[in-house]
Amino acid sequence: MLEINGSEDEDMDLDALTKRSAFHAKPDGLILQYGTAGFRTKAEHLDHVMFRMGLLAVLRSKQTKSTIGVMVTASHNPEEDNGVKLVDPLGEMLAPSWEEHATCLANAEDQNLQSVLMDISEKVAVNLHQDAFVVIGRDTRPSSEKLSQSVIDGVTVLGGQVHDYGLLTTPQLHYMVYCRNTSGQYGEATTEGYYEKLSKAFVELTGQVDCANGIGALKLGEMKPYFSQGLSVQLFNDGSGGKLNYFCGADFVKTHQKPPQGIEMKSNERCCSFDGDADRIVYYYQDVDGHFHLLDGDKIATLISSFLKELVLEIGESLNIGVVQTAYANGSSTRYLEEVVKVPVYCTKTGVKHLHHKAQEFDIGVYFEANGHGTVLFSKAAETKIKQLAKELEDKKSKAAKMLENVIDLFNQATGDAISDMLVIEAVLALKGLTIQQWDALYTDLPNRQLKVKVADRQVISTTDAERQVVKPPGLQEAINDLVKKYKLSRAFVRPSGTEDIVRVYAEADSQESADSLAYEVSLAVFQLAGGVGERPQSGF
Repeated sequence: MLEINGSEDEDMDLDALTKRSAFHAKPDGLILQYGTAGFRTKAEHLDHVMFRMGLLAVLRSKQTKSTIGVMVTASHNPEEDNGVKLVDPLGEMLAPSWEEHATCLANAEDQNLQSVLMDISEKVAVNLHQDAFVVIGRDTRPSSEKLSQSVIDGVTVLGGQVHDYGLLTTPQLHYMVYCRNTSGQYGEATTEGYYEKLSKAFVELTGQVDCANGIGALKLGEMKPYFSQGLSVQLFNDGSGGKLNYFCGADFVKTHQKPPQGIEMKSNERCCSFDGDADRIVYYYQDVDGHFHLLDGDKIATLISSFLKELVLEIGESLNIGVVQTAYANGSSTRYLEEVVKVPVYCTKTGVKHLHHKAQEFDIGVYFEANGHGTVLFSKAAETKIKQLAKELEDKKSKAAKMLENVIDLFNQATGDAISDMLVIEAVLALKGLTIQQWDALYTDLPNRQLKVKVADRQVISTTDAERQVVKPPGLQEAINDLVKKYKLSRAFVRPSGTEDIVRVYAEADSQESADSLAYEVSLAVFQLAGGVGERPQSGF
């Protein structure tokens, strides 16, 4: 870890900025968009972006009078990619209004950098005399160390202080930021403090973990000594051999519906996979007949929310629990939550920031995207009430309140932490005496299919109702409605990609054959009515 002080000059030194930015020139014609996951592209194109996000982090720190985090990672992307995201004062994602500033600053031509920076400062009323403190973390990609130095360069040229944590998971950086901005009340802002906080709340852990050859392997390995001797976990794809996210990791397992490379699965053995920066998790197993079973974010949400509902009922408090999903959530999971668990379910647009915002409306908000990215949020009022009850109640009610208190400690206010998610899942399975097969059997997923259609311009597609209904082009939603009527237990929706000129198609029905046919027919409708280009969609998968 490295702590660096910037220039002693409290005002913006524009001459120094100009000289330093010359070492981080912007490539001609490169335009990038700051999305939910920040900036991501090939690592060789990111030097100027990293430098400029260092600049932006200083402005955000001055404006909020808080520590701001910068994480260098491209999550589940291939090893040759990289990316960067900023972390706001309470460990949350960067405020949406600042996403626009990030995009503007990243795409400014070199000669306009000063004026754009000053314009942002004026728009958000930054006090340039205010101190700034930025913490940085990075994943294990070969390019990450050098790109982190570019971030440091940007921070220090504006006089900001830097604490470089080096190798961290993304959720660990969120934790560090939150700890520093609560003056250590939430926990100690070190990796040791993170391990102690999570391990203290955990009961028992068994199984195999695919770490996607990423940072999660290092950090989970470091965490072992903090558990009791009951810990039994085997790490695979730990970065000692294979490439990051190459034929392994949560995204690979979810997309390809098969085990990752490098893991020997025994029948009915519980396994899980992280993604490259350890903020996604999926579970899976292979039955005695050799069939692969995936338990994705929908299954995780149902397991955790049903457990939380039981504890809330046990303590006798009227804490409202809500589950937030996207349109990609399997219809069976939604029905199970509403009809069996009896918790309200809400649908938002795709993207963690949308789910996170909605989940904050509840005393206890549970959200997981189907890809395994999610967490549990407790309101401050609920957290205070639960911790008070853990001290006051007796017998079973006290035990339930203490369990809830432990769950609060395991979810560290980040927007998804594969390690803490895994610990909660393992604790719930142990406490309820469930095998992975019994967990899987809580409900059966409806067969589904996802396809992509190339179009000339993705902006011709406009949606509403959390992306479940098409507003334009005219006639497309009517065509989808007619197609859906042909199949049992079916639904379908289309949405434009946020990064490329393709339209994503999702369909589900009572059989895989029907889901495949529906997806194909909807893809044809998109191709015909939304300006499809290239080869027409083909049936048969």
